[in-house]
Amino acid sequence: MDKKTQKKPTESPEKGRILSKPRIFFGLTFILLSAVLALSFVSYLMNWKADQSQAGTMLDKSIKSSNIFGKVGDWLGNIFIFESIGIASFIIAFLFLVVGTLILKKKIFKPWKTIGHSLFFICWLPIFMGALTKGQGVLGGVYGYQIMDYLNSIIGAVGLWTVLAASILLYFILEFNLRPSSIKAKLDKINENTIGKVKSMMPDSNDDFEADEELKEEAEEAEEETLSRVTVSDVANKPVTTPVNTMKEPEPVSAPKGFPEVPVSNEIETISTPNHTSFEAEPRDVSQQVSLNLSTKPIVPVSSPEEAFDIRPSTPSPAVTTASAQENIKFNVEVAQVVDVLDDSDKKSQELVEKHGLYDHKLDLANFQMPPVDLLKDYGNEEISINKEELEENKNKIVGLLKNFNVGIAEIKATIGPTVTLYEIVPEAGIRVAAIKKLQDDIALNLSALGIRIIAPMPGKGTIGIEVPRKNPTMVSMRSVIASQKFQNTDMDLPVVFGKTISNEIFMADLSKMPHLLMAGATGQGKSVGINAILTSLLYKKHPSELKFVMVDPKKVELSLYSKIERHYLAKLPDAEEAIITDTNKVINTLNSLCIEMDTRYDLLKNAFCKNLKEYNKKFTERKLNPENGHRYLPYIVLVVDEFADLIMTAGKEVELPIARLAQLARAVGIHLIVATQRPSVNVITGMIKANFPARAAFRVISSVDSRTILDSPGADQLIGKGDMLYFNGNEILRLQCAFVDTPEVERLAEFIGEQKGYSSALLLPEYVSEDSSSTVGAFDPNEKDALFEEAARIIVSTQQGSTSMLQRQLKLGYNRAGRIMDQLEASGIVGGFNGAKAREVLISDLHSLEQFLEDLRN
Repeated sequence: MDKKTQKKPTESPEKGRILSKPRIFFGLTFILLSAVLALSFVSYLMNWKADQSQAGTMLDKSIKSSNIFGKVGDWLGNIFIFESIGIASFIIAFLFLVVGTLILKKKIFKPWKTIGHSLFFICWLPIFMGALTKGQGVLGGVYGYQIMDYLNSIIGAVGLWTVLAASILLYFILEFNLRPSSIKAKLDKINENTIGKVKSMMPDSNDDFEADEELKEEAEEAEEETLSRVTVSDVANKPVTTPVNTMKEPEPVSAPKGFPEVPVSNEIETISTPNHTSFEAEPRDVSQQVSLNLSTKPIVPVSSPEEAFDIRPSTPSPAVTTASAQENIKFNVEVAQVVDVLDDSDKKSQELVEKHGLYDHKLDLANFQMPPVDLLKDYGNEEISINKEELEENKNKIVGLLKNFNVGIAEIKATIGPTVTLYEIVPEAGIRVAAIKKLQDDIALNLSALGIRIIAPMPGKGTIGIEVPRKNPTMVSMRSVIASQKFQNTDMDLPVVFGKTISNEIFMADLSKMPHLLMAGATGQGKSVGINAILTSLLYKKHPSELKFVMVDPKKVELSLYSKIERHYLAKLPDAEEAIITDTNKVINTLNSLCIEMDTRYDLLKNAFCKNLKEYNKKFTERKLNPENGHRYLPYIVLVVDEFADLIMTAGKEVELPIARLAQLARAVGIHLIVATQRPSVNVITGMIKANFPARAAFRVISSVDSRTILDSPGADQLIGKGDMLYFNGNEILRLQCAFVDTPEVERLAEFIGEQKGYSSALLLPEYVSEDSSSTVGAFDPNEKDALFEEAARIIVSTQQGSTSMLQRQLKLGYNRAGRIMDQLEASGIVGGFNGAKAREVLISDLHSLEQFLEDLRN
């Protein structure tokens, strides 16, 4: 104490405070810089396309930045992520945090080990992301793309992935010491510690294992009673282990006969799913049970099976022991009953499959022939002709114009598409991207071309794209894309082939993954042809039992060609005369009927324990779902609306709300929407609708405002028409040439399908009764009442709940019949009128009064 008290006066408190202030300042500065870098990088990745174009406009006040730290954040993101190491830049921000904590003398990280790991990931993470994304996007940065491209050109793609896998494997081996010898040593050490713990719990004297003679007799009697009622092997077909008896010398610890094994709880969770494919209890040896129990709580040797429920060394009372044994017996009986039910259901499904085979949903139309490609018109040779003079002329004009504006070009190359040629330029160092984007009108004037579109920068490339329309475009026919191997061999659920990309590749998308499509375009720009191309591609791939269309055509002439396939592919309301809907009031009822169908399908999926339509149909095909419980094979339903703006003008919210509800929820149950409009204004395509339509197709529109409405970005106003379109799937915008299908081709396709044998009628959607029409119910006729009328009345009165859905569940009826019975109950005076979302009021209070009422009706 004296030495310490002598040292204290020699230390200067003021000097310590002076030294600590710079340390605190620099430490907090590094931590703050780490946060700024991390947030700038996150914001840059969210809007990297816009931030990339603004990276060089630090002093331009007219350009606003979308980064959270403004143009400084744009500059940091461009320097570190795009031009350097991609998402590995976050490691640099992490290193700033490490340095800040070290300056503050907070030993949160081990410095040298952290720096070594960080350098490894900084070197290899960009290369890995560059190889994973194939240079698309900014995740790998310029460094990752260049190194990946260099290695790929030298050792090939297989060699590149081999090097990456070897480096990652070597890292884990060195970091976690995964050599065989070290792993074996760790396992031996764990076994030694486990054996030591077991031995330490063993008592030294054998007298501690001896129990009272009366307790022993009672335990033996309880065990005999247990075996007489149910055995453990009856529960899960597991081998019965020998119970631990009272002995003078301790034997190795073993699982007693009455001990409730841990796997029982897992089996109960599996049993709760009635459609589980199989249930086979795997036998477990005693050693596995002991090691499992030792991992949670120590097991003390016991003198009876019932004593296994108490791990304390004290002896339980006979009453407690008997009660626990009875609870164990009851529990085992319940589990055995559930297992028997599950085994019976699985055996029945397997027997049905062995006897009848898998359920064939195409059996009703077994002789249906898919339409041949010959129905589509052959337009001859569609190979792209290369006009070298046109390419050279456009190249010289672009280079010369940019040179006049002091924009140097280091490299230029061209990609020729069906209607557009893409010129990719690499500007010289120091050239701003925004300077080239501003020259869009000047380039269009110099080239005397319509629809110049500049992509700055190209996604995943260090180039700037200039799309120039060709003087002699090549047509893309529907026959050429349908006959392609890519379309014929696709495994998509709902394949939609749009046409060809700017690099002359066939572009396809899966409607079930979109999951909904929003189309827009001015009149005469190819929107209706695009709808016909989508419908044609679906008709060429899906059987009538797998797909149904609900078509809404306010113009009455665009979709009328498909009326011939009504009994094959269309769906309609029960009281509708025509399947193709043109009346606005019927559109509202149809949309609400689809909402009812969606809710019904979700109930079926819930009862079948399935997440989506594909899983449900697979279970039904394997005969694991009983049709007597309301289960059926569910086809995909595609709602096609040709002119959405007209519906909004005439119906407004009555149309928008069910459309938005279907767009939000209907994906999992196989209901998909294709909505088209020629006026993409904000009062037609509202924010609620846009949020649920991630896939959008834009044909040429009049103004850039319309383009931003449909695509959230300009560009659609620069298209050249005649099927030239932009497709946005939530990631990037692709320019496509839509395939052309003429009216005679659609007519031949519809006639070929319509001449074949079809169903008795179109698929009937659930009946929807609006609030206006539900208040008027006709007079009740006892002679026309349903056969289940009296039974339904008893159910309604006994439960005092007037619900149509309850009748569906109790009587196992469809929605249409249950609705008609409810109308008869209302007309007869048993239930009240329609009450919106609430159940109807029950007007009869008890079953005795109901029987008198029914007797009067019979007379």
